[in-house]
Amino acid sequence: MLPSPVMPAHLRAIRCHEVVPDLAGWVLTEGTVPQSSPHEILSERIKHLLLRWAVNAGRTVKVGRDLALRWDQAHPRLGVDPDVYVVEPPPPEGDRVKSLRLWQEGHVAPFLAVEIVSEGHPYKDYRVAPEKYAVCGVGELWVLDPDLFGPRAEGGPHRIQIWRLVDGALFTQVHVGEGPAWSDAVQGWLHLPPEDPWAFALSSDEAGQQRWLTGEETAVQREEAAVQREEAALQREEAALQRIAELEAQLARGPSGR
Repeated sequence: MLPSPVMPAHLRAIRCHEVVPDLAGWVLTEGTVPQSSPHEILSERIKHLLLRWAVNAGRTVKVGRDLALRWDQAHPRLGVDPDVYVVEPPPPEGDRVKSLRLWQEGHVAPFLAVEIVSEGHPYKDYRVAPEKYAVCGVGELWVLDPDLFGPRAEGGPHRIQIWRLVDGALFTQVHVGEGPAWSDAVQGWLHLPPEDPWAFALSSDEAGQQRWLTGEETAVQREEAAVQREEAALQREEAALQRIAELEAQLARGPSGR
């Protein structure tokens, strides 16, 4: 494991056991909340990057979107619905799981959750979401705000926030601001380029030169490389045939044809 960057002193922390759930405001309603096209596209891109990361890392996980996460059996309507999540190990139901209920056997909190800030509910993503994820024991939370919708009342807006569970009780904001930002969960760097903030990327290096690809991008890259190899082989073959033709013509002319 690579070392985490040193955490600035001004960042926030939430003591999980001190959070008082809002029994009315934290109720998770049924149904899917409509999302804007950029929000949808970014969520899908992150999901597919994490799916490919899991394959490359040899991890047995479930990566998905918009799955209800509930943690209090006494108040089962309380919950949170991450835009993207990674659960390890996967729940026993696999892809048939309808919600994670942490009091059920085999259901564990995601070790990574992602929230993309929406224009209509920026306060929820800046203040309420970290408290919910702190209470339910999520290992790491990314709060991404590409268009800087976040409220100034929360010290924002910030393009990237990363929260991390420390010692099982302290949910700590370990990065706030522009990228790149280091993630312990995936051992990589997050990027939201200011010139194109919806062009989310993950990379192995802080500079972003060694960017990770989705499975589809990997397949396209392999196809392009195969085409380039075929074109190079064809060019070598054509050059060889041309050279043979030149030699044959030279032989046909004989010594006097020089």
